[in-house]
Amino acid sequence: MIPSVNPPGERTIGLLAYLYGPGKREEHVDPHLVASFDGMAPDPGRDPNATLKDLQQLLDQPVMALAERARPAKHVWHTSVRTAPGDRTLSDEEWASIARRIVAATGIDPGDGQPGCRWAAVRHADDHIHIVATLVTEDGHRPDDYRSGARAQAEARLIEKELGLHEVAPGDGTAAQRPTSAERHKAERQGRERTAREELRETVRRAVAGATSEEEFFDELAGAGLLIRKRIAPSGDLLGYKVALPDDRNKDGEPVFYPGARLAPDLSLPRIRERWSGDAQHHPAPRQEGAARTGPGTPAAARRRTASAAWQAMLVIEHGDDAVAAAHIAAAGEILDVLAKTSAAHTRRELRDAATAFERASRSHVRAVRGHDRALRQAARDLVHGGPALGRGEDGASTAMAIDMLFFLITTAAHWHAKKGHAQQAAAAARAAEHLRSAYQQAAAHPIGVLYQRGRRLNRPLLQRQTVMLREALPRLAEQILAEPGWYALAATITDAEAAGHDPAALLSDAVERRELDTAESVSDVLVWRLRRMADLPADASELPAYGTPGGSSPTRRAASRPSGPGRRGAEGTAGKAR
Repeated sequence: MIPSVNPPGERTIGLLAYLYGPGKREEHVDPHLVASFDGMAPDPGRDPNATLKDLQQLLDQPVMALAERARPAKHVWHTSVRTAPGDRTLSDEEWASIARRIVAATGIDPGDGQPGCRWAAVRHADDHIHIVATLVTEDGHRPDDYRSGARAQAEARLIEKELGLHEVAPGDGTAAQRPTSAERHKAERQGRERTAREELRETVRRAVAGATSEEEFFDELAGAGLLIRKRIAPSGDLLGYKVALPDDRNKDGEPVFYPGARLAPDLSLPRIRERWSGDAQHHPAPRQEGAARTGPGTPAAARRRTASAAWQAMLVIEHGDDAVAAAHIAAAGEILDVLAKTSAAHTRRELRDAATAFERASRSHVRAVRGHDRALRQAARDLVHGGPALGRGEDGASTAMAIDMLFFLITTAAHWHAKKGHAQQAAAAARAAEHLRSAYQQAAAHPIGVLYQRGRRLNRPLLQRQTVMLREALPRLAEQILAEPGWYALAATITDAEAAGHDPAALLSDAVERRELDTAESVSDVLVWRLRRMADLPADASELPAYGTPGGSSPTRRAASRPSGPGRRGAEGTAGKAR
């Protein structure tokens, strides 16, 4: 159940006309009163002798009784209260009880002999009511409605339990401000998919991700086409900023500007500066593997480094200090923002939805200590500077590799939030993970298919030897992996790693050590990408020589030529344990 308290308004009659009218965004059916401050207010919906003017005058009477100079300019309080999709339809009597509880909890009409405001609750749909009140009590004072929105939410949580309705995760005050109903209506009139506030929030988030200074940040905002206003102190110091969409105008034709803090708590200039100051306090992040194979500034190299940084961050979130874990979770949001911006069209929508969902999970009351997250932030910068990725070849395959690793990083963040009791953040991270799962399926279909065909072409003795090795290296997971269609793609990867001089048993052990796999739909897929990253193998195998062809000698002979025993660990080396 969601109560949505709106900013105070000026005209009671205008709001009543909307509530009893045909509706703008949705059809209003049988508008009628379900409750009021005295239980006897006129109902223009069902009483043919009652008018909107009658109800307006009754509600406004305490306001009009004040001297004109003492009347509040915006005296109309309004909230809607809506049940969740799938909830049962409540009766008028149940909605009347809910209305009385909401006005009492918010201080509009506290009861117990205390003076209250005049109010009425109107129902014009099965799933919600509107409560309208005038913000002057019967004795001529302002009601104690401080933080009425939060108080309404707290009461709604109790009502949900008592009535057996869907229980909404309680908030903690760290969420970004939701668009107002006026902003939503405006977006609909303009044919926008999202409100200006939501578009600006996403654009500013993407500009922050990968930026290292105020200059880069504002250049990104300008490059995205936003209008920018800076607040400058008399000393010349920059104090803050506002942004607007060029075509979002008010009734006077002026751009509608939003300060960063009104877009999200962590988009104020001081909070953005914390990221840069944290980076400056630490040495630059170390470069990860993969640059030599794909070029240091390519999209594919950036995605391999992203996968490596995500692998490291999982350990930090699972076992690190809370403030450092919170910083890594916030930086993971930056990764999602820029990955959505730079990935190919067929994965972009799901990645954008993942980034939007995870935005709620990137903040909590655990204050992030920035700087320790520099590897993830460097990965975000690499993604920006690597540029747009193609949806095929090494770009496409390394995108699948990065998304696969990010899925587990975001899932780890969901578990962390759940342990801390951050219900909304945990739910948001879980939603983001589902979008990543869908994006992975789109990105991985071709490269995994190529590896599957390579695995199918392996000769039977080699597959039998790999099966024995898998059972010895991963006894708990082996039978599940062997039953998966992805086993052939993993078998091809094991063969490639062995041909490159690695010990595949050691790689497999490292790949599963301290890393949860319970949420994986295909464990073999996960191990494919982990092994190819750890062994610095091409993510895209489509241009590798086929087994048994010139330049692609028999894997059986290659394996037989290697020394027996533990063997080399290759590029991952003994340092692989730390990754």
